[in-house]
Amino acid sequence: MLAPTPFRDRSPTAQLIVAGVVPMLIGGLAGVLVGVSAAAYWAIAALAAVGAFLSGFEHADGWEAADRGLISGLIYGTSLLLAHELAGTHAKASLGSMPALLAVVTAVAGSLLCAAGGHLARLQRGQPAAAREP
Repeated sequence: MLAPTPFRDRSPTAQLIVAGVVPMLIGGLAGVLVGVSAAAYWAIAALAAVGAFLSGFEHADGWEAADRGLISGLIYGTSLLLAHELAGTHAKASLGSMPALLAVVTAVAGSLLCAAGGHLARLQRGQPAAAREP
């Protein structure tokens, strides 16, 4: 099985690109598409969710991956809202009654998805659960 490069072994520039720039670009695309087509918006959201889950495989375990998912999810959600506002279109899919909370929702979802990927990767490697320090 082909193992991904661990996130911590990447250069700081590569870490910034995969955990910050990529979620920002995908969130921006989702923000534009939410004003064009609900189906396109949900397709991009599904792609982002799969990406969050798979990115967890670059981490030692779910706890480590959750941190990355939280930050990347927050970047994704914030970029989505900013791009939608800049596009000036009416949302074809609901952004909730308080759209600003969407960034919090995407941060939590990103954290959970990335953690699930990290947990599954740890199980596949056959490593015992890491002990958490108090």
